[in-house]
Amino acid sequence: MLRKILLLLLCIVVLSGCMLTNAKKMDVEKSSSKVVLGIERVTEPEFSKLFKGKRLGLFTNQTGVDSMLRSSVDILRGQYNLSAIFVPEHGLYGAVTAGEKFNDSQYQNIPVLSLYGASRRPSKEMLDKIDTMVVDIQDVGVRHYTYFSSLAYIMEACAKYNKEVVVLDRPNPLDDKIQGPVLKPEYATFIGLYSIPLRHGFTIGEFARYINKEESINCQLEVVPMRNYRASMDWAATGLPWVQTSPRIPTAECAYLYCITGSLGNGNLSVGIGTGKPFHFVGAPFMDAAQVKQALDAQNLPGIGFRAAVFTPEAGAYAGKLVHGVEIYVLDKEQANLAEAGYVILQTLRQLYPDLITFKERGYGLKGYKIDTNLGESSARENVPAQDVFPRWQQEAKDFAKKAKPYKLYQ
Repeated sequence: MLRKILLLLLCIVVLSGCMLTNAKKMDVEKSSSKVVLGIERVTEPEFSKLFKGKRLGLFTNQTGVDSMLRSSVDILRGQYNLSAIFVPEHGLYGAVTAGEKFNDSQYQNIPVLSLYGASRRPSKEMLDKIDTMVVDIQDVGVRHYTYFSSLAYIMEACAKYNKEVVVLDRPNPLDDKIQGPVLKPEYATFIGLYSIPLRHGFTIGEFARYINKEESINCQLEVVPMRNYRASMDWAATGLPWVQTSPRIPTAECAYLYCITGSLGNGNLSVGIGTGKPFHFVGAPFMDAAQVKQALDAQNLPGIGFRAAVFTPEAGAYAGKLVHGVEIYVLDKEQANLAEAGYVILQTLRQLYPDLITFKERGYGLKGYKIDTNLGESSARENVPAQDVFPRWQQEAKDFAKKAKPYKLYQ
């Protein structure tokens, strides 16, 4: 009897040891496959030489954090000489309303210089404070988002005043898929400077490499790439925490919806601004939610679903009013074509309410319409049939993918 008890105890000890070994092995594998951000590599010998002994500027905002949510500002100033912080639209904390200008300030005795105030370009006086501009900011993967434009202006100024640029790379939350129209040059504005697709497929480091050569900026550029990142990863696959990139992009999922409806709010439609789920909705007080859902369901958009919805925005279009429409769901990210979905949604609504849907002019004395500058062309506003538009978009995306390939950093 004693022998049996001893054998049983021995088996338990052996099994426990195996379980602990497997657990440790899983922890090691998980750690070795974790996405390592550019900011987490700044002390590696290969890259530390880019920062040592130099006065650093940092272009960032609240998204500049590592995987443990430690501020890139604190990381860099703890290791190197951080002399100035440069911030884009929405400010250092991402709390300033879209389009609202703001002035210079300070963060713990470091000057914070606004690139969305009197000027959107760094001046010589600003750049005289630094030797190297470091970039660590999270983009959303959609062309009509101003952080890429601010980066382009920074690179141009640094080329002019002979300053180095080091981009600390971050994921594209929409992965590397390329969809939608390439911006036509006559619609170039600060929300879209270059002829790239609506869903461009670039990480910020890849974009910097691309425009540095293709747009002949020719600044002194280095990119610190991520480790263990695959181009096909969506945000969830990276395992990284999401920090809202601006007041109306609170979640990574919202970036997908922004690619669908980001242009549709440039008229008399509500896209959910002022609700807890911005860009997830489309509707207006004059619509019938059930009718809209039925019409959109009939389009059989791959990977996209709709729920009849009634909501009351607290801000934006129809603030305080009851809005009827649909909530949009990306059910299959592999199958969904985000740019085409937005186009079909608008066309369907115009078929239902042909005399009621209108579009905003750009304002400020500028000619044209806001929806055209967002989309990068006038086809949506002009109601060109999808069958005449989508084959061209798809060819533009294929051609651009070939052009972009030499600047890609990840498989």
